[in-house]
Amino acid sequence: MHEPMPNDEISGSRATSRRVLLIQGHPDPVGEHLCHALSDAYAGGAKSAGHSVRSIQIASLNFPLLGSKQDWEKGNLPVSLKPAQDDVAWAQHVVLFFPLWLGDMPALLKGFLEQIARPDFAFSAEGGNPMAHKALTGRSARIVCTMGMPALVYRWYFRAHSIKSLERNVLGFVGFSPVNETLIGLVDRLDNVAVKKWTTKLYKLGVAAK
Repeated sequence: MHEPMPNDEISGSRATSRRVLLIQGHPDPVGEHLCHALSDAYAGGAKSAGHSVRSIQIASLNFPLLGSKQDWEKGNLPVSLKPAQDDVAWAQHVVLFFPLWLGDMPALLKGFLEQIARPDFAFSAEGGNPMAHKALTGRSARIVCTMGMPALVYRWYFRAHSIKSLERNVLGFVGFSPVNETLIGLVDRLDNVAVKKWTTKLYKLGVAAK
């Protein structure tokens, strides 16, 4: 469990109480990865500052992948995902945690977002434009992504292409703003001191709910 930080380390970082949703996108249900430690640290900071916190563990959910445009537009949201969709509607700030796999988010997380971000929930129509209104405006988000390569290489050489796509084409598309990111590289080489540094940083972000 993440240890509470001394009050003098978090004073000045407190924010007005917010409704925070943590989406754990690591597909391994064992729950012993860095992504889980980071999520726990963020949750600890947010709760210590009085924010309301909910969490979704995607690995524990059972849902089908979308197979057609018709299903996405006209099909029913799987019953197993209704509570998750309600949590997104409830939240003022959403934090996604996931490892970079083959240059992108894990397939299970992408399948989850495809199911959740349906018409008339994530956006709505006007006239002939089926995507005229972003229905999730007024919410902010943070992406926390771990990876084996150096984060600077991913950011500058690969231009963080999959993260930017998630920011612009998914979160921004339905109204999330601002969307910030925390990229953590060389995770296989992190020692206990480095892990502590990152969990402390996530704790502080949780205190500020940002």
